[in-house]
Amino acid sequence: MNEQDVEFEALTQKIARERGFGCASYKEKCLRRRIAVRMRARGVHRYSDYALLLDGDAVEYEKLLDALTINVTRLFRNWDVYEAVRTLVLPALWEMDAPELRVWSAGCSSGEEPYSLAVLMHRDAMERGISSRLARVRVLGTDIDRLSLAAAEKGEFEEGDFADTPAELRRDYFSAAPPFRVSDAPRRLVRFEQRDLLREEAPAGPHHLVVCRNVLIYFDRPTQERLFAKFHEALLPGGFLVLGKVETLLGGIRAKFAPVNARERIFRKL
Repeated sequence: MNEQDVEFEALTQKIARERGFGCASYKEKCLRRRIAVRMRARGVHRYSDYALLLDGDAVEYEKLLDALTINVTRLFRNWDVYEAVRTLVLPALWEMDAPELRVWSAGCSSGEEPYSLAVLMHRDAMERGISSRLARVRVLGTDIDRLSLAAAEKGEFEEGDFADTPAELRRDYFSAAPPFRVSDAPRRLVRFEQRDLLREEAPAGPHHLVVCRNVLIYFDRPTQERLFAKFHEALLPGGFLVLGKVETLLGGIRAKFAPVNARERIFRKL
């Protein structure tokens, strides 16, 4: 191990110790890339020097933590997934006999995914003539990043966030002028909560649908397998799990789910 590797390990241990961020569970290449962005922004070339900078700059520490969390998302990102959820998952959810239909968007960033799910469910219920069932819907978005969650609470979006959004959904559920606000009907279905996916238990359940897309790819395999087990435990029997396009179930947990749509990474708990 060379000197820079030693300094990098010391820095990640410092971040984990002082801020509770589970660096050890992330892929090292991803961590190095994101830390390097902040180091370049501050004109620092050694990990040891950057660690000293963090000691005296609380604002930079927050910027680093924001850079380390995964915040790349859009409304209705990969529309084919949402269409598959609408046709393959929602009919089963509406028929479930439960006082609440609980949907958990894990790693929700600034809220695009939970709002997209709420809009999808609202539109589907209206089209099916079962709008009364919306009173049971509870969409929970969780993320470790408090700044992203603060943005999510506002329910406001920019033009670029709509790249994947069907025109009729944008027209019917978002304001016409910037800042583009989500309408009250789906907004009332959503709430947000700060939660560390790695270190904390799943939100109170059981959940009928868990969506965690394009988050797991940043973790090492043991961490991915722990999270799959957490999602399985959080779901009620017959509940659904939706992953990202390049993610798939690993290890023994695969036997505990049945594929609903393998292409769109939709699975159902056995």
